Amino acid sequence: MTVRVRYAPSPTGYLHIGNARTALYNYLFAKNQGGDFILRIEDTDLERNVEGGEASQMNYLRWLGIQWDESFDLGGDYGPYRQLERLDIYRRYVDQLIEKGFAYKCYCTSEELEVEREVMTDKGIDNIHYSRRCLHATEAEKLALEGREDYVVRFKVPDNEEYTFVDLVRSTVTFKSEDVGDWVIMKSNGIPTYNFACAIDDHQMKITHVFRGEEHITNTPKQMMIYRAFDWEAPTYAHMTLIVNESGKKLSKRDQDTIQFIEQYAKMGYLPEALFNFIALLGWSPGIEEEILSHDQLIALFDVNRLSKSPSTFDRKKLAYINQRYLKELETEELLELCMPHLVEAGILVGRSQQWALELVSLFHDRLSYGAEIINLYEEFFNEELELDADAAAFIAQEGVAETLTAFKEELEVIEDFKPEEIQAAIKSAGKKAKAKGKMLFMPCRIATTGQMHGPDLPKALALLGKKVVLSRIKKVI
Repeated sequence: MTVRVRYAPSPTGYLHIGNARTALYNYLFAKNQGGDFILRIEDTDLERNVEGGEASQMNYLRWLGIQWDESFDLGGDYGPYRQLERLDIYRRYVDQLIEKGFAYKCYCTSEELEVEREVMTDKGIDNIHYSRRCLHATEAEKLALEGREDYVVRFKVPDNEEYTFVDLVRSTVTFKSEDVGDWVIMKSNGIPTYNFACAIDDHQMKITHVFRGEEHITNTPKQMMIYRAFDWEAPTYAHMTLIVNESGKKLSKRDQDTIQFIEQYAKMGYLPEALFNFIALLGWSPGIEEEILSHDQLIALFDVNRLSKSPSTFDRKKLAYINQRYLKELETEELLELCMPHLVEAGILVGRSQQWALELVSLFHDRLSYGAEIINLYEEFFNEELELDADAAAFIAQEGVAETLTAFKEELEVIEDFKPEEIQAAIKSAGKKAKAKGKMLFMPCRIATTGQMHGPDLPKALALLGKKVVLSRIKKVI
């Protein structure tokens, strides 16, 4: 059996972390098993579809490194791959279900259904389902209604049946038919509902495994009902646990504390390889200590038995760490390319050369967690108003520091070519002149010029600041 999995986004929004993980796990499993990964577009929610949503999702799936084997853009033997292009297929299956007695037309209006619900609520009925009023209509009533076109089609849920499946994450799961009312499989506009279309598509496209979020687990019995009605074999399901934020709350699109969309990470200067790596670990463990894993390593290691049974925390610090590890492997020129849009937008490169930009990025190479962070580091370092915190101020107030800084200033003043090598020599000469060494030499020089007690290579940093700024800062501190 060839493994076939699918990722089926709806173009009602853009690619966010949860959907990206769903796509990624389907992709990793398919590639690990030598199978096929299918991209199917579920575009039947016409009112919520967002212009550009489909193109954006596909663009950022590719950006992450997820490539499909079949879809509307590549073709395949099981298309069409957009649901709106499959309406005739769904209609045929609806007609078959009606003929077999598994489904029926319902002419009840939304107002009538609301009255039904209110009556059931008033009677204290907890398990509120549709009353099957249209199913039990008399022949005369059916004849009177037959000519109307404003009907939906409902699936007739069997009595006293159980729907049991072995979930790859949750083991055995069972639902009872009594908990599900006769549900709509086709709306009055001829468009199928999600669960019906999903089951038809998965069968026709020969999907063998379905990896999706746990919020879909209650959809499974409805889809299994369709499979049983047609005597089809259901795919194997894996319902992945929730992704939660650092407060332990479900990660949602409305979560203001966590960046949700892949596009935002791309624009901030995160690397696709790092995000691919990070998302793969949101609910799955590779079984080894190393967590910095390449695309091919993740495919080779992916094992469904290591899917987590507990919610996964979206750890921003871990993402920053992983991305930083990937950034360190870049050549300086590659890192500059990543940072350049942010430097340009902030106006930092006005009047400065490409070489200066390259040296700036090189200075902070080991400290950068993502491309846009270069702006924060620049502003912190190049702040015109030098501000010392309490510890830095206390250190600089020690006896003998003023003499050291005076000697350093005098050495810098005579430098004609303000380059790192010359600045390094000036620090050493100042130490000899002021009889200062080690921490009592380098720390005052750093604090008086950068305002910080720790930071990047000092001579390189001062060369970027420029002679005028450096001398001005030292004079102010003295």
